Amino acid sequence: MEQENILVVDDDKDIADLVEIHLVSEGYSVRKANCASEGLRILETEDVKLAILDIMMSGMDGLTMCEKIRENSTIPIIMLSAKSTDLDKIIGLGTGADDYVIKPFNPLELTARVKSQLRRYTQFNPSSHDESKGKEVVLKHLTINKDNHKVIAYGKEVKLTPTEFDILYLLASNVGRVFSTDEIFERVWNEKMFEANNTVMVHIRRIREKIEMDSRNSQIIKTVWGVGYKIEQ
Repeated sequence: MEQENILVVDDDKDIADLVEIHLVSEGYSVRKANCASEGLRILETEDVKLAILDIMMSGMDGLTMCEKIRENSTIPIIMLSAKSTDLDKIIGLGTGADDYVIKPFNPLELTARVKSQLRRYTQFNPSSHDESKGKEVVLKHLTINKDNHKVIAYGKEVKLTPTEFDILYLLASNVGRVFSTDEIFERVWNEKMFEANNTVMVHIRRIREKIEMDSRNSQIIKTVWGVGYKIEQ
C-alpha cells in the first residue's frame, strides 16, 4: 500500500521531529518545512494528502499559509498553536483549517486526528474509476451528491472542504431535524465533545459564506436558537 504524504510545517525543529517520529511509526511518509514558503513549494511539487501547520512562525504565519492553500486545495489542514482561547480557535478554523490542536499536545492525539481527517478526505475523493450513480439529496436551493461530493447551491457548484461537506450532508440528509453542536461534532468528528467550543459554529459560518446568497440571512441552514441547526425543504 502506498504511503500517504503528510506535510509538517513548524519552525521549531524539535516539534517537527516529534510529529514525524509518531507519524512515520504509523506508516505515513512525512515532508517537513521550517517556514511557510518552503511548505508551499512542497505542496506545489508533491502529492500531499494532509498538512499540519504551526500558527506562530516567522515570516508568513500558519494562518496566511492556510488561506493560500485553500485557494487551490481541499486537503485536510490541522493547525498547531500555543494559543488556546476560543477566539484563537475561531480565527484558526476561520481561515479554512479542519482541526485545531493546542500545544503542548499528546502526539497520540494528534496522530488520531490525522487518521480521522484522512479517512474523511479519502471518502471525499473517491477513485476516478468509481462510477458515481448520483445518490443525491435535492432540496429547494441545494443539491448535494454523496458519491461524487458535488454541491450545487442556487444553481452554482460550490467548493467545500471534506469537513464542511460532511456537516452539510448530515443536515441535508435529515431534513427538518435539529442537530445540536455536540451532535454535529460527534457525528462528523467521530469523537465526544468534552468541553464547549466553537468548532462547529465556525464551520457552519464558513459553509453559509459559500452556499448562501446572503450568509447573514440564511435560507438553507437555519439556526434554532438555543438548540442547534437544521435544513428545511
